[in-house]
Amino acid sequence: MTLLATQPVERTARPAPLVKRFLDYLFLECGLAGATVTAYQRDLGEFWDHLVARDVEPCDISIEDVQQHLIALQQRGLALSSIARHLAAIKVFLRHLHAERVLRRDLASLIEGAKRWRTIPDTVHYPQVEALLNAPDPRDEFYFRDRALLELLYATGMRVSEVVDLPIEQVNLKLGYVRCIGKGRKERIVPVGRWAIQAVDEYVEYLRPRLLGDGTESALFLSRTGKPLDRTNMWRLVRKYAKIAGIEKPLSPHTLRHCFATHLLAGGADLRIVQELLGHADVTTTQIYTHVDEAQLKRVHREYHPRP
Repeated sequence: MTLLATQPVERTARPAPLVKRFLDYLFLECGLAGATVTAYQRDLGEFWDHLVARDVEPCDISIEDVQQHLIALQQRGLALSSIARHLAAIKVFLRHLHAERVLRRDLASLIEGAKRWRTIPDTVHYPQVEALLNAPDPRDEFYFRDRALLELLYATGMRVSEVVDLPIEQVNLKLGYVRCIGKGRKERIVPVGRWAIQAVDEYVEYLRPRLLGDGTESALFLSRTGKPLDRTNMWRLVRKYAKIAGIEKPLSPHTLRHCFATHLLAGGADLRIVQELLGHADVTTTQIYTHVDEAQLKRVHREYHPRP
């Protein structure tokens, strides 16, 4: 595909073209979604800034360079999940550089996988979720939209990026499902419960036409200007209503995704079904939610057993 596949890159080569070529490879050949490629670009950009500051050439990248970058991220206060995401991007990139003969050694195979770093997802109990869903004020001009958004996030466990990109024609309220395009442009069908169906139906009937005006935007959730409601505003809305509901811990759309999975498993749902609903390619990603119940069991044991 490129000259890099047949000969090593000279020390005079700059990293930016290598990163761009890698991103093109992810988008064009691997079929990754645009949002995913953008995330890779952001994380790898920080990695390259680190390398440039240390005057490290692409062909001289070492495990120590990666370790120092991760330490710097930790010192900045990034969460383990964010650091793990950075590492995952770096590993894939290093593997690509080795395949392109930029690196002589396959450094990616020598670096511990980020899956071992996983922590228990941050969730809230159902009564708190219920308080959140009831937080929008019927007197608010955006009541129907905000209520529908919260109900749909919890009812489907969709990622905020998936909800942002959800076209109205992919929502079937009569049959009670949404057709979701997730990571890697993979499609999945997610059922929608009656509470969310009612909320979305009322929003589509009473408010969305007014927000749309004379526009032709296909996104389900719109802003006051008739444009798609972006992920930043979705995060703000969730946090706004969490505060109104009296939930002190930080809440985000992704927290509702965690709650969706945790509450299904706690109710006896099959792990493989939850995996399919979440759009996880690997069931080990879904298994992290089973640890939440183990933690709850330990807490109950400590609180109620006569000899904890």
